[in-house]
Amino acid sequence: MTDTTTNDLVQQIKHWTGLESPSHDQAALQAMAAVITADALSLGLHVQAQDMGDGGAPLLHIHNRQAGDEREGILVLGHYDTVHPLGTTEKNPVRLEGDRLYGPGIYDMKAGVCLALSALGAAAGQTRLPVDMVLLPDEETGSHLSRPHTEAFARRARYALVCEPARVEEGRCVTARKGTGFIQIAAQGRPAHAGIQHQKGRNAIEEIAHQVLALQALTDYERGITVSVGTITGGTTPNVVPEHCSIRADFRVPDAQAAETLRAQVQALSAVNPDVKLDVTFSLNRPAMSRTDATAGLLARCQQFADQVGLSLNEAPMTGGASDANFTAALGVPTLDGLGADGDGAHTLREHILVSTLALRRDFWIQTLSQLD
Repeated sequence: MTDTTTNDLVQQIKHWTGLESPSHDQAALQAMAAVITADALSLGLHVQAQDMGDGGAPLLHIHNRQAGDEREGILVLGHYDTVHPLGTTEKNPVRLEGDRLYGPGIYDMKAGVCLALSALGAAAGQTRLPVDMVLLPDEETGSHLSRPHTEAFARRARYALVCEPARVEEGRCVTARKGTGFIQIAAQGRPAHAGIQHQKGRNAIEEIAHQVLALQALTDYERGITVSVGTITGGTTPNVVPEHCSIRADFRVPDAQAAETLRAQVQALSAVNPDVKLDVTFSLNRPAMSRTDATAGLLARCQQFADQVGLSLNEAPMTGGASDANFTAALGVPTLDGLGADGDGAHTLREHILVSTLALRRDFWIQTLSQLD
């Protein structure tokens, strides 16, 4: 890999990162999609923009399939939305400081997508399997619209490789992720004047306070289950016994059995005050990504490809963070995640990548896309 190629990657990553693309800004996402499309076409790749039904930013399908080639291929997954609102470049400008290239969304995951796209362009004519690169505009908000599309691509894939950033510790890849979801509990009490008819009221906030403690108690670190109440809303003014209050909690589970155990525990919750009505919702947004024998086999092969270019491809322990890899793995597709850029600071104002490892990462992607069969 020449310095010129590394510099070209840096310039492309800078350009992409400077085009802020928060998940909820459709105009910004459309602009980002247009730039990615132009870059992919310049590499001689095929690009289809797919409307996901909301008229917003498209799913981008970039591939090297020849007409009539319907074989199972390699699915490369990424997203081009970020968590950062417009204007974040004023607080974390795109800049190079030593080996660190900073900017919002650069580590999660614009640099990883750039690496995979550049590698696909270089390997397009020599891959043993067709490659479908699928880039999404809504991953950071839960992939609610894109999930069925991702699953449709996964059903025609032999392997899935995901461009989420490499783990901070030694750039390790990911073979297992926890499943994620949310719990919402709404309480309906009885309003009353807090001074004149206090005894007639049924305080929804008091009831929800009990439910907060009940949910938090469902955390089981030994089992790998966490429940975290993150928001609470309720009441009107201090002199009214509150009729309504609700909470929303995040949960993480290591496997399907843990998810069902937690579901049963949540659905068994009941109001402490029998005069208060509870409405409980349990939703598993992303199933757990389990480490299977097939995943272990894919890891072993990719470690061989990494060795060929001088990269150490180590394995991270199960992570509590989720990605679209959860969807492909749940369908039985051998999946490796965390194959993007090295760096740190995802979702923060110190987000950055390490320039010195870009060339090696790109070489690994080229080797993997070329040789995997």
